[in-house]
Amino acid sequence: MSQLNVTAVDYHTGGEPFRIISGGILPLRGRTVLDKRGYAMEHLDEIRRLVINEPRGHADMYGGFVTEPDDEGADLGVVFFHNAGYSTACGHGTIALVTWALESGLVSMKEPETEVVVDVPSGRLPTVAHVHDGKVRWVRFRNVPSFVSSLGTRLETSAGEVFADVSYGGAFYASVDATTLGLPIVAANVNRFIELGREIKRVVEATQDVVHPIEPRLDGVYGVIFFEPQEDVDGNLCQRNVTIFADGEVDRSPCGSGTSARLALLDASGELARGDKLVHRGIVGTQFVAWVDGDAQVGNAAAVFTQVQGSAHISGYHQFVLDPTDPVGTGFLLR
Repeated sequence: MSQLNVTAVDYHTGGEPFRIISGGILPLRGRTVLDKRGYAMEHLDEIRRLVINEPRGHADMYGGFVTEPDDEGADLGVVFFHNAGYSTACGHGTIALVTWALESGLVSMKEPETEVVVDVPSGRLPTVAHVHDGKVRWVRFRNVPSFVSSLGTRLETSAGEVFADVSYGGAFYASVDATTLGLPIVAANVNRFIELGREIKRVVEATQDVVHPIEPRLDGVYGVIFFEPQEDVDGNLCQRNVTIFADGEVDRSPCGSGTSARLALLDASGELARGDKLVHRGIVGTQFVAWVDGDAQVGNAAAVFTQVQGSAHISGYHQFVLDPTDPVGTGFLLR
C-alpha cells in the first residue's frame, strides 16, 4: 500500500473552518454536483476521514472537495463534508470557497465586484464578491429557494416540552427559541446545546418526514438552530444563534444555510419585513447580514429567495499524509 498525500487550503468564515481539498484526489464522477456527492460517499470517504478526523482535524472540522460545475453556466462546484458525512448546502463554505477561488487565481478577480457562480448539491448559487486592493472583503450569495416545512412541532425532550419550527435553506433545520429553555447562547452552554441538538434532531426525524418536495436526496434534519433575540445599534432585527449539525458538530459562524432557513420563518411570520435586514450572530460573536430577496416556489410550496453576506480569511496551507504503517489510520474523533 502506497503513502496517501492530500493537499488542502484552510479558510475560516466567521470562525468556522473550511478545509478546501485542492489536490491529491481523482476527479469526482457524476453529471451534477449532487451526483458527485454520491460518488464521494462511495469512493472518497477515506479522504474525508483523513482530513476531518484527529490527529489532522477535529470533531468540528468542515471541508469540501472542489469539483467541476454542472455545466458552463457556473464557474466551479463543491461537495461539502463534515464529521458524519456529506451535506447538501453550506453557506459559510460557499463564502470561503469563493474567496479562495478569487484569491488563488482559479477565477479571475476584478474590482470592485466579481460575480462567481457555484454549483453545490442543493443547486446553483450566484455570488458577488467585493474586492479591494486585490483582497476579497466579503462575499454575498443568493441561495436556492428557502421555505417553511412545519411549524410549532411539540417535542418531549430531556429539557421538557420543546417547540420546533422546521425550515429549509439548502438543508433542513429545526429552529428552537433558546429563551424557552433558559439557556443563554454562550460558550459555557455549548455541551448542553450539543446534547439537546442531537436529541431534537432524532425526535423530529422520528415524528415527521423531512424531505424536499422535488429532490428526495435532499432529506433529513441537518441541524438544530438555537436562537435568541439581540439588540442592534442600527435598529435591524438581530438574533444570536448556535447551530448543532451533523453528529453534534458546533457551527462557530452564524450558519449560512441556516440563516436562509431562519429567513424563511421570519418572513412567513412577518417578523422581518421585506427590504429589512437580519443581523445574524454566531456563538463567537461574528455575524452575517441577510435579507429576503423575493418570492419563489418549490413544488406546491411557497418559498423565498435569500441573500446572505459574510467574510472569510485564509488560515493555512497543508500537505496531509497517511503513512500506510500508521496504526491509527485515517484517525478518530473525540468530543
